[in-house]
Order: sequence, then C-alpha cells, then structure tokens
Amino acid sequence: MDAPIHRMHYILDRQRLAQIRGGAPDAALRIDRLDRAIRLLVEHAPEIAWTLREDFGHRSFEATLVTDVAASIDQLKYAKRQVHRWMRRERRRVSPAALALLGARAWVDYQPKGVVGLISTWNFPFNVTFAPLAGMLAAGNRVMIKPSEFAPRSSELLHRIVAEAFDESEIAVITGGPDVGCAFSALPFDHMLFTGGASTARHVMRAASEHLVPVTLELGGKSPAIIGREANLDLAATRIIFGKTLNAGQVCVAPDYALVPKDRVGAFVDALARATKRMFPSLQDNDDYTSIINDHHHARLLELLDDARDKGATLRWLHADHKALDGRRIAPVVILDADDGMAVMQDEIFGPLLPVLPYDGIEDAIARVNAQGRPLALYYFGENREEQERVLSRIVAGGVTINDTLMHLAMCDLPFGGIGPSGMGAYHGFDGFRTFSHARGAYRQACLDVGRLLRPPYGAVVRALLHMRIRS
Repeated sequence: MDAPIHRMHYILDRQRLAQIRGGAPDAALRIDRLDRAIRLLVEHAPEIAWTLREDFGHRSFEATLVTDVAASIDQLKYAKRQVHRWMRRERRRVSPAALALLGARAWVDYQPKGVVGLISTWNFPFNVTFAPLAGMLAAGNRVMIKPSEFAPRSSELLHRIVAEAFDESEIAVITGGPDVGCAFSALPFDHMLFTGGASTARHVMRAASEHLVPVTLELGGKSPAIIGREANLDLAATRIIFGKTLNAGQVCVAPDYALVPKDRVGAFVDALARATKRMFPSLQDNDDYTSIINDHHHARLLELLDDARDKGATLRWLHADHKALDGRRIAPVVILDADDGMAVMQDEIFGPLLPVLPYDGIEDAIARVNAQGRPLALYYFGENREEQERVLSRIVAGGVTINDTLMHLAMCDLPFGGIGPSGMGAYHGFDGFRTFSHARGAYRQACLDVGRLLRPPYGAVVRALLHMRIRS
C-alpha cells in the first residue's frame, strides 16, 4: 500500500508544480485538452461499450454509446465552444457609483483552482469521468482520477486510454481498491468531486476536511415521479419505464417511486406493463436489457423484494419473462401497498423496482415527498400548470424534468447536482466551469486619492458623508 500512496503524492506534486510553473493555461491549450478527451471517446467508443458489457455481465451496447460516450462528448464539445466566453473577465459595479466616474473599476477573474481530484462510480464510469472533466479542463485545471473498483475492466481501459493522450502531469488515472480510494480522498487537492453513495461520501468529506479541500458531492437518493390527475398515463408510463430500465435502473436520477392518484393506480400499472412490453418484447437474451453490476447488488435487490412481500406488499411483474431471467437480470416490477417500514422505501433502490404509492390530493403527494430527504431529481407528469407550479415551489430537489425522466441531466447548460442528502454543489456547463474555478474579485482604485477620506484624522467632511450613508 505504501507504493501506491507514494505514487499518488508524486503525481499530485508533479501536477501542482506544473500548474504553478505554467500558470493559467490560455484558451488554446484548454481547447486542445478538450479535443484530446473528445478524440479518446470517439476512437475508443466500441471498446468502451464492449468493456462495460464485460463488467456488467451484460449491458446494452447502444445504451452505453448514448450515456457514456455520446453524452460525454456533448459536454466536452459544449465546453469547447464556450470556453472563450467563460474565461472573459467579468465586469462588476463599483460602489459607491461615483468612484467609477473617477476611474475606479471592479471585476472578477475566473482562475484555475489547480489540481482537482475526481472519484467516479461504476454505473456510468466514462460519463461520470468525462462529463465533469469538461468543466475541469475548461477551467484550466489538472486532474487526478480514481475510478471504481466495481468496474475493473473499465477502470483499466480508462487508465490506458487517458495515458495515450495526456501526460500524467495533466491528467492521471489511479486504479485500485478501497484502500487506494481512502488514500486518494485524503490527498490535499484544490478541489474534489465525488460521485457515489452517501455512506461513502461521509468518509470522503471527513478525509477531505483534514486539508480543508472543497468538495462537490453527487449522491443520488429517492427521486419521486408524481403523476398529476390530468397526466396522460400511457405517455407517463412509457417515459418512467425508460428511466427505470435504462442501465437496469442503476442510475442516480432514476425515478425511485411513483405517486399516483388513488383512483388511477390500476390504470397506471397496466400502462407500465404495456410500455415494458413495447420496449422489450422479450427480456431473456435481449441485448437492450442490462444486468445488475454484481452478485452483491443483485442479492440486495432480491432481498428488497422479499422484505416488501413479507411485510404485506404486492408484487406486479411487468413482463411475462420475469421467471426465466438469468445472468443477474431482474425484470421490471411494481411494488404495491408499500409503506415506510419496508426497506424498499428507506434507501435508494438502484434497480428496476418501482413502488407505486396512491395519493388523495396533490398536497398529500407533496407531503409524502417532503417527508423523505431532498431528492436528486423530481419528476412531474401532467398539464395542469397550477398544480405543476405548486409541486415545483413546494419541493426542493437537485433538478427537475417535467413530463419525462432523466432529461434535465442531458442538458449541457443546466447545473447538475443535489442538495442535502442527495449532494452538494453542481457541475455541467458554465456551472461546472465556475465550480472548478476560483472567482477572484479585483478592484482598481481611482486615480484621485479618494481613500484619504477613510483615513484619520477624521473631520467634518467624513462626518457629513457618514450622515448621508447611514440612513434608511
């Protein structure tokens, strides 16, 4: 273990020294780094998809190209197009305004923070690396990456391809198990981004606090889908099933449970079954349907189902093939009559299990959501604008998609991040650039020595100025 720790410190020191010597990189160098990252994804796209399939046991080839490759390229290209504008000096107002007439100026410069640590996760190992990398590189930083040991083949591939395009003084990938991850999170970075579970995040924050490293956390949580009384059930069901079966529900912003008007629950569940059959005519040997990442998580999901059934819930499987599945695949299943005493309603599910809860009025649905920790995502389906605004104004969530799922995450210029137990801070687009930059305020004094009014000895002029300023 001493050798990996020594190696990490060596790379960190090398990156920090290179950043100090080189200073803030100009736009051309930042764009070059973004271009190199884009080329890696383009040139290795098939290999990335096949490698992730091996890590999962089975994973949709096309889904990987959409989520891990194309979506990451979108973020990198967007940053590349905007980097000149983001880097511009931002003028600010001078106060009192009279100082500006005398030549005083105020502005903000966005400086690179320096060396950023990036701890990624296993469910989308390339997306949760390259999407935030867009903001980190656009901001002019150097980066050290610790991928998840739960996707070892993908981690090794990431290590190899990054080394093809970047010197380790620019970007370095550190592979290894939990002990390496613990040591990595304790390094004195200038900023750190962690994507993963809340329990691990607590350890990461404690380790980072030793060096007062600012941390951005993307954690997930129980993201609700609220079905309004006027919602189109077939449309809502189709889009919820997509969000719940993409990557077999192993998505931080997957709809975790659905709240449905009491008299529409049966019709909604029927619509879910129809939508599932349309997307997956069969499940066994279906290339579009992904496996659960490993035996531990597969067993955990089955235990959630057993616990719910034993405590009185009804399971409604949404596909006839559910008994025939093997290879760690679990068919989509609705859980009816769920309550807070069931494990499935206590923690993020991270799988194709969907509790469907009835509600009497929209206030009941809002109260139900607010009784949980603040979610990473909120979904509302319906055309009643008054009801929609009531939901949005009363529920605090990391991000929102209306009449669909997941799509706010795909918007390059929307901030992505959680709040409270679902995360801290945000990235994507300009918000990512700002997260990984230091906004340095600067003031240039006027040519006239107006500051002498603030210096002793004080007299009648100062007293008159204070009289004018200290009033309501």
